[in-house]
Amino acid sequence: MYRIFIGTMFLAIATVVSSVEGQQAKAPLPRSAPELQGVSSAGLLQFIDAADSTIESFHSVMVVRNGHVVTEGWWGPYDAKTPHQLYSLSKSFTSVAVGLAIEEGKLSLDDEVAQLFADQMPQNPSDNLKSMRVRDLLTMATGHDSEPRLMAEKQWVKTFLAHPVPKKPGTHFMYNTPSTYMCSAAVQLKTGQTVAEYLQSRLFEPLGFENPTWGKSPEGITLGGYGLNICTEDIAKFGQLCLQKGKWNDRQLIPAAWIEQATSKQISNGTDPKSDWSQGYGYQFWRCRNGGYRGDGAFGQYCIVLPEQDTVIAITSGVKNMQAVLDLVWDKLLPAIGKEQLAEDTSSVAKLAARVSTLQLPKVAGKAVVEQSEKLAGKSFAFDSNGQKIESVEVGKDESKPSLVFTVAGEKVVMPLVSSDWHRQQIRWGSDNMQAIATSAAWTGNDVCTIKLCYVETPFVQTMKLKFDQGTVSLETESNVSFGPTKQPAIVGKLK
Repeated sequence: MYRIFIGTMFLAIATVVSSVEGQQAKAPLPRSAPELQGVSSAGLLQFIDAADSTIESFHSVMVVRNGHVVTEGWWGPYDAKTPHQLYSLSKSFTSVAVGLAIEEGKLSLDDEVAQLFADQMPQNPSDNLKSMRVRDLLTMATGHDSEPRLMAEKQWVKTFLAHPVPKKPGTHFMYNTPSTYMCSAAVQLKTGQTVAEYLQSRLFEPLGFENPTWGKSPEGITLGGYGLNICTEDIAKFGQLCLQKGKWNDRQLIPAAWIEQATSKQISNGTDPKSDWSQGYGYQFWRCRNGGYRGDGAFGQYCIVLPEQDTVIAITSGVKNMQAVLDLVWDKLLPAIGKEQLAEDTSSVAKLAARVSTLQLPKVAGKAVVEQSEKLAGKSFAFDSNGQKIESVEVGKDESKPSLVFTVAGEKVVMPLVSSDWHRQQIRWGSDNMQAIATSAAWTGNDVCTIKLCYVETPFVQTMKLKFDQGTVSLETESNVSFGPTKQPAIVGKLK
């Protein structure tokens, strides 16, 4: 009986501890008035104003000082709960997975890639390939002078290993996303779990990430170098974990030594003192000006850590000029951070709160109905086969609810004209997968209708212009950012 009681007691204690840890993990970061953490509300307001007026597509920002969120904002239709594509900011999470696998004795920085993947090596491998190590994958110093092209292949590891390695690994920095994929493949090889699975209990759950998703390659390997989708506060928590040398709620989630190594300069990557891409590179982390480091992803996804200021800045955006975002941080935000607690400033706190509550990407300004749209009501225009998979567009018949109705890849999409807010819906819009899209549409001329499509889980915002003219409609589409051309070829529809 005594043994049963003791066993039951310890089980109860373990259950309580587990419950408490679970509650701590799900808890958001603590919030604080900026001045209590030594940050000027007026300075934060200047930063928000500058971001809103000078950066075309800012999506979110969260500033954490002394472990407390001192300001946060989302530009509608982006919001706090919707995950955002991180692109190469994902690389820093893969770095953590490698560090944990090394701590567990499953990998080493000096493991040779050729030995890890001996069964997939090409015939007669070069001496440079044979000398490539995990360390070289992490520092983007694989010896390549061009990126291996993986996307069109089914066997990505084999394709990577077959790519020429003209330089000695460890001597030459070249940004190389496939090298991060190989880090992910190495972790999976040695742990038996994908990086996403491996980090679930070791990182994502302890930090309270609600629903992180991370894509896989055709080989079933976590993409590693991109593909992670999480919320802005998750980014901030990750940065705070790094700032705290891997410690979270009294638990050492990541070895402090790994955080120190990964975020320190391991290789030179340029000489421009004004560029944040020339300050040195660690293990999948960039060094910054002003003594900081960061993870970053295409089109302006940032996790900036400033140890000297005890500050973390999480940013998502959709920008062509990524340096402009960092310049804004250094020019406007950094001066707002003081060394000591500041005097209460209730007026500026109130102004800051009011400002961030109204942030919004510009909607289309125009009318719901014009003379031309009344004539076109109920008429449909059909497009020939095109890359956008748009089959037809119809001007809505219901004058009480003006709208355009698109048929895209067999599915109807209704876009209200001049609704009071962004109209949000889950649709495919030519994709195989459902996507969260918000639209704003209006007649901007008697024969021109303009539409904005905001893909709220991504950096992408498209602007479409429909011009109606004597039984035809021409459609022009342009994106704010793109890995290729931002403009789509114009397509023409004919009245059915």
